Amino acid sequence: MKRLFTTLILAALLGFAAFKAGVWWLADQRMSEARQALGESGVLERGRIGSGVEGRLVLSGASWQDFELTQPLIIGRAEFDAGSPLALLAALASPSDMPSSWTLRAEALTLVLEATMFRNWVTADGASGRQKASLFALPCAPDPRQQLGSGDLLRMGITRLSGELILNQTPDRVYLELNSASTASLELNWPGARIDLASREATLTSSSEPLEVTLRDGGLMRRVAAYCAREAGLDPVQWAGRALGAFETGLEARGWRASDQLLALYRQWLLEGGEITASVRPGSETLGIPVRPEGENGTVAWAPKYNGAMVPDVFLRKAESVAPEVPKAAFEPIVPRENPDITRWYTEDLEQAATWVNRKVRVSLSNGNIVDGRLASVTERQLEVAREVAGGEVAYPIAVRAITAFEVWRRGQAQ
Repeated sequence: MKRLFTTLILAALLGFAAFKAGVWWLADQRMSEARQALGESGVLERGRIGSGVEGRLVLSGASWQDFELTQPLIIGRAEFDAGSPLALLAALASPSDMPSSWTLRAEALTLVLEATMFRNWVTADGASGRQKASLFALPCAPDPRQQLGSGDLLRMGITRLSGELILNQTPDRVYLELNSASTASLELNWPGARIDLASREATLTSSSEPLEVTLRDGGLMRRVAAYCAREAGLDPVQWAGRALGAFETGLEARGWRASDQLLALYRQWLLEGGEITASVRPGSETLGIPVRPEGENGTVAWAPKYNGAMVPDVFLRKAESVAPEVPKAAFEPIVPRENPDITRWYTEDLEQAATWVNRKVRVSLSNGNIVDGRLASVTERQLEVAREVAGGEVAYPIAVRAITAFEVWRRGQAQ
């Protein structure tokens, strides 16, 4: 009996060790394949691999560095729960053989913000003017072409984006929940859908049911409206009107005109934020928003909910697609008109930098980095920008030849 008991213990220990080793090896193989598949877009670091005998795979300290971004997305902890150890081994051995029910949780997701999040070659391609007008452009300066960016978020006090993600696959639906700290949250509920890791198209066509989307802004839109209105020298209602005009222009470029209720809903969201729930059809050209013929006042309409209340008469009408004529000013550098009532960044002549000693400045470098702080000194070859570090100041020397833009934080001058 004692020998049998010892044999069972040894068998259990060997089985446990084999399971852990098998999961580690298979997970390492699948992550290597994922790294190669994503190699053209960025660098995936898998971090540390762990597992649980209940059918869990855990990655700790993973990250994703997109080649277009200057900062990586840090994934503090990612957990895949297959429901059983055999289901986990089968899923790792053959990703196409996923169990009918599984859950993926990602915690401590963090993206640190910089004033310039996109690399120079990305922004240069985006400035060609060949793409259609953006639908959701949020102007954040006197010049409406200057839109909300990561630098504006930093000045609003949002230094990083962080949160968690839950993705749950059941036999009858896919559910996704993305929550971020102090910004916004997103919920997706797609009845009848199945996630196919090998084919994006198979996933998008896996269900004929509409995708239920719930978006909550967490108070972010009020902050954005107040900040961008101030930067543009407008009151929030005027700013919302400018953003609404960009929305209408973007729709017309795509051949659509929005109903009055759709425009009113978007304006209300810009000013107050809140919760919007709507049904979306991923394969539809209009994402499920119905299209009414011109002159028809039928009953066909989208039925979104705003803060729990149904919004009627939300639809689109067909319009002649018009490519907006690009004014000559669009090919000129953006130079905001100075407003004496607004304190903001103004571009100044680098040769006159000595006149701004001890003032707050922002320096853009040829490598894409941006340094801001107090201008401590100026010579023919370099500037020194002092920044507060651990209660004191550290002066950073910057070669003049490496500077592409020199800005000063000051009040505008009367025109």
